[in-house]
Amino acid sequence: MWLEILLTSVLGFAIYWFISRDKEETLPLEDGWWGPGTRPTGREDESIHPFKVETSDEEIHDLHQRIDKFRFTPPLEDSCFHYGFNSNYLKKVISYWRNEFNWKKQVEILNRYPHFKTKIEGLDIHFIHVKPPQLPAGRTPKPLLMVHGWPGSFYEFYKIIPLLTDPKNHGLSDEHVFEVICPSIPGYGFSEASSKKGFNSVATARIFYKLMLRLGFQEFYIQGGDWGALICTNMAQLVPSHVKGLHLNMALVLSNFSTLTLLLGRRFGRFLGYTERDVELLYPVKEKVFYSLMRESGYMHIQCTKPDTVGSALNDSPVGLAAYILEKFSTWTNTEFRYLEDGGLERKFSLDDLLTNVMLYWTTATIVSSQRFYKENLGQGWMTQKHERMKVYVPTGFSAFPSELMHTPEKWVRIKYPKLISYSYMARGGHFAAFEEPELLAQDIRKFLSVLEQQ
Repeated sequence: MWLEILLTSVLGFAIYWFISRDKEETLPLEDGWWGPGTRPTGREDESIHPFKVETSDEEIHDLHQRIDKFRFTPPLEDSCFHYGFNSNYLKKVISYWRNEFNWKKQVEILNRYPHFKTKIEGLDIHFIHVKPPQLPAGRTPKPLLMVHGWPGSFYEFYKIIPLLTDPKNHGLSDEHVFEVICPSIPGYGFSEASSKKGFNSVATARIFYKLMLRLGFQEFYIQGGDWGALICTNMAQLVPSHVKGLHLNMALVLSNFSTLTLLLGRRFGRFLGYTERDVELLYPVKEKVFYSLMRESGYMHIQCTKPDTVGSALNDSPVGLAAYILEKFSTWTNTEFRYLEDGGLERKFSLDDLLTNVMLYWTTATIVSSQRFYKENLGQGWMTQKHERMKVYVPTGFSAFPSELMHTPEKWVRIKYPKLISYSYMARGGHFAAFEEPELLAQDIRKFLSVLEQQ
């Protein structure tokens, strides 16, 4: 009898294991058309055209006129950045923008890297494509797609690109030399916005996959944070055989397990897989997770529901747009910056760099379309889309920056990304990793590649 019970138990466990084990699912690739009107019957033009960022005196004059009409609202006493962008400091930013910022010079800087456009699924897709200036004999560069988020742009990567494409001339070894492609998400900057509802991260991932194929890359590496992290994750779920490695500096991995362990981790963290550093970054959980997310997620609720309403105001006022965007570069870089009168903005960034990013939204009038990306991805609720419930089965590396909006322990990352092979606690830095700490991020990407190639 005991032998029968034992055999039945073993058989039951085997059946349970077989049914419940991880299945390496992929997302269906499908196809789409996001341009205006109905899809043409002919073959889509797959040519790639050089593109140049341009400006005009009329564009700058219009900006200055609008800035001059800014209506100032005095801040509350001692409010710092607790109520949003402090309007006293905003006056300084606006004065610099109006009187010292040189947009024509910044356009020249933007054009230092080669820009291109190509039509994919009915949309003009903008990207920069930077090849190494030199290569060691007999070597080929590693193709790396880097994807930005909101309220950022391809410009976030300008300081990290030379560290990846020309490492030897920047104090790094030439063990890993990259060829970097940085597209603009459709509806951001110079990439055309969708004319149809439903354009989400999966559609973006498919378009960027087609872009890489069009550039001649059958296999490639991908990297991203913010929306870029989700888009790259979706690429790995769509075409895992084409993605040689996935590197992230943010991950959307909240689950029942992470929520439960978060509540128990302060007392039982070691048994739940938390390190001392995890506990330090997550607790007290009321302040570092719940209150922090409540403070910093108001914009998300608006953009997930009715993005066009607030977008209309921001698209009409450059000062309002700057305040809305730059506030994120304050508290998302370090939440403690909300205690400062200037939001700590110039501790990590220059006003030229910050305003260049703002100008990429202003001159292209894409703040509304960029905000719609929230509604398309999150407007139906959390965990309602198939990709949110799927794991990722490509080799993955993760950079955990200590001032990210929410810390993601290795244990959580590994649940979503079972092939996690590199996890790094970064020394400093926040949400805009490539923009703020290009050296640290470049070093961790290179570390990930070294681990991957040793396997």
